[in-house]
Amino acid sequence: MSGLSLPWLVLIFAGGAAAIWLAGIQLSNQTDVLSTRLHLGSALGGLILLAVATNLPEIAIVASAALADNIGVAVGNILGGIAIQTVVLVVLDVFGVRGSKPLTYRAASLVLVLEAGLVIAVLGVVVAGSQLPDNLIALRLAPAPVLIAILWVVGLLLLQRAARSLPWHESGEAPDNQEPARGHSRHKREQQATKRGVSTGKSAAIFGAAALVTLVAGVFLERSGDEIAGHIGLSGVLFGATVLAAATSLPEVSTGLTSVRNGDYQLAMSDIFGGNAFLPVLFVVATVLSGKAVLPQAQATDIYLTAVAILLTVVYAAGLLFRPQRRIARMGLDSLTVLILYVIAVAGLFAVANAG
Repeated sequence: MSGLSLPWLVLIFAGGAAAIWLAGIQLSNQTDVLSTRLHLGSALGGLILLAVATNLPEIAIVASAALADNIGVAVGNILGGIAIQTVVLVVLDVFGVRGSKPLTYRAASLVLVLEAGLVIAVLGVVVAGSQLPDNLIALRLAPAPVLIAILWVVGLLLLQRAARSLPWHESGEAPDNQEPARGHSRHKREQQATKRGVSTGKSAAIFGAAALVTLVAGVFLERSGDEIAGHIGLSGVLFGATVLAAATSLPEVSTGLTSVRNGDYQLAMSDIFGGNAFLPVLFVVATVLSGKAVLPQAQATDIYLTAVAILLTVVYAAGLLFRPQRRIARMGLDSLTVLILYVIAVAGLFAVANAG
């Protein structure tokens, strides 16, 4: 794509983003149908399937960038994606939640606080792993990404247990939160598919086609985005952490709005936290494909974005515990805080990049 003009590159990028938006909706819908019919539900396999399906754009971009030895874009997309996907919760709060109470008041649950804790834990390993020597690699694996993957799986097992029951009053469910059980909107989507006569085989075929479209579109996004960044004088790291990460977060916006409007507030927040906890696992993919220890190559902007993601996650974890009831500009106090912090953080990101 190096010979294409900027308008053509922008058109390809926009087309890739649109394809990811549409395919992402189908991926989410068919994942719900398949996990319900195959009784995966809250089982470990179902959680892993959901994490992989909702992050296929990021998987495609990280794989493409790693194979092209464009490590900066891969790392920036992962860590920038976590920050932006957390800001998606602001969008859901403003445009999805109806009534006088904000998102965290309605979704409040100790299980969600534990999910936020898992995000913070894996990001802590990211920071520690960035300080290791870059020659600490064997069999195309480095210690930090392996630890992140192990921590993620152990975290899923603990969350699976917590979802069944917690030794707290009402199993950790706050009073006056959402009335239907978490995940009820997934069952509704499966029932709607059944009414339309969508068989399990057809659902699997749609899932496969949507996955293929997402993977191809992700590669086009990464390649065109890298060229666009060069044309406009923006570093690949900054582009990957902002515009590219925002484009790959579009499916989360669509599926999250659907869940919130169906009154499944906990599922909407869980999908965001779950995706954010999974994204650092992609450092394993980047390390294996590139043959290099990726995290020690993290730049100042990457560590900065990691700190931003941790801070935004802590704000929402606090919101789930304190449950603000007021809405300001159609959002809870925690969402407003996250939005302000993110705007300031993006300005700081450019300052960090220029200082480097």
